[in-house]
Amino acid sequence: MKEIIRIRLDNEMDLILAHKRAMKLAELCGLIVSAQTRFATALSEIARCAITYGQNSRLVLGIGSLSGGKKEINAIIYDDVNLAECNPEAYAYAGRISKSIDLQFSNGVYEIKLTLPIPYSGIISPLRITSFIEYFQKEQPLSPYDELRKRNIQLIELSEKLSESERNYRQLTDTLPMIVFSVANSGKITLANRRLLELFGNQFTTFSAVSLDIMLHIEDSPAISKGWDIARKKKSPFTGQARLHINSAYVWHMISIMPNKDENDEVFGYIISMVDINAQKLIEETLKDNKELKETQQSLKSINNELSAKNTELEQFAYIASHDLQEPLRKIRNFTSLAERSLTTEEREKLYFPKINASAERMSRLIKDVLNYSKLGVESGKFTTISLDDVLKDVVSDFEFLIKEKQAELIIDSLPVINGIPVQISQLFYNVIGNSLKFTEKKPLITITSHYVTVADGTHKEGDYNKISVADNGIGIDAQHISKIFIIFKRLHPQNEYEGTGIGLALCKKIAENHNGYMEIESEPGSGTTISIYLPA
Repeated sequence: MKEIIRIRLDNEMDLILAHKRAMKLAELCGLIVSAQTRFATALSEIARCAITYGQNSRLVLGIGSLSGGKKEINAIIYDDVNLAECNPEAYAYAGRISKSIDLQFSNGVYEIKLTLPIPYSGIISPLRITSFIEYFQKEQPLSPYDELRKRNIQLIELSEKLSESERNYRQLTDTLPMIVFSVANSGKITLANRRLLELFGNQFTTFSAVSLDIMLHIEDSPAISKGWDIARKKKSPFTGQARLHINSAYVWHMISIMPNKDENDEVFGYIISMVDINAQKLIEETLKDNKELKETQQSLKSINNELSAKNTELEQFAYIASHDLQEPLRKIRNFTSLAERSLTTEEREKLYFPKINASAERMSRLIKDVLNYSKLGVESGKFTTISLDDVLKDVVSDFEFLIKEKQAELIIDSLPVINGIPVQISQLFYNVIGNSLKFTEKKPLITITSHYVTVADGTHKEGDYNKISVADNGIGIDAQHISKIFIIFKRLHPQNEYEGTGIGLALCKKIAENHNGYMEIESEPGSGTTISIYLPA
């Protein structure tokens, strides 16, 4: 069900609101007056019971989808009390006039659901449903009470979103296998993840020469202190290596300092991350002067490169987690603070609430994408036989409404059966096809072909592959940007032009590599893009 409006049921004014909103939603869906009245009257009977006998009562009005493209109006009253037992006569009466009433009990909550079929459901498109939501959001209040209640509900929802975003941000930084914290320009620590607190406790409150002398080896502290002073003076990044004093031992760490900027590009603090590189340092020291181990250096080099790549990923995660993910939170705080000042209700609604909601939603997308990306490195999954034909059918089904909306045409060859992780392979093709549908200014034409190829170019890519090519007629990519699009969170277009977080193709590249494959891109601005996915045959 797509939720249209939500109403708490506390008093008689809420009963009037419920009746009028139900009537209006039925009217917007094109139902005749008698059907509107029967539905709203049945709903009012149950709502009156909720106000009289219920506890924690609330009403949700929405549009439900049925098989064959049919739709219906849903009215669900949630309550901690079984209203059907409180007033059986009212429940029975509501059932007679609505002809469709259902009682369910789940997770300690009773749900009474009234439904009303919508004739000519084909006219109720996703865009139309969105217009219903906007109508009720902008609808003039029935009374000063209604206006005050609406504002209070909005503030409560915004507060809940802020709390949830903060919890998700804290959870994300606490799961990173590294130390990460943010400091003000003065050096005072304003936010730290669990790792810092576990190693140093609450005694480490500032990032300064004095605290560095305690944390670091005496030989390393001066260089990091100097780098910190230069970073603050020039407002520039700094990276250095030092030994941290951890559990009576010194452990090598890569220390990165990144300026934290606001929307005006002004530096208001710094993000500091410390990544354990002790294994790499031990390898370097062991191989430095030991001729007997020179023969193993080449084999260890690839391992070292992999570790370096992981460290780079962790640094990117630290920066995104502490900067990009903090930016929507900071906006939420700023706009909430402004909303509390002496502005009119109209100004608050017009200027701030949409921006706060947008910031919270962007934070939610960022956190989910970061967690999905990070899981690829720790959840290998089980390899099994996969039919790519079945995968593409499921992906196309997921995009059914978008394909119809954009009048897209998909031409798909017969695809091979491979050995892989089903969830990751589905995610790969979902992201690639999603980009082809998104980045276009005309009716999308997407062609998916498959070829068996043998690569023999003298590199680690040599072998037999199934080459799956996804070609589109979209906006294309300038040649100078192609090398950048696989970088995590790299976006080539502003958020207001094409939505997204910039992690899609980075995720695809990592999935291909998890399957011992790789990806290539050919593109030209205005002529479309072809993404080739090489998976072992």
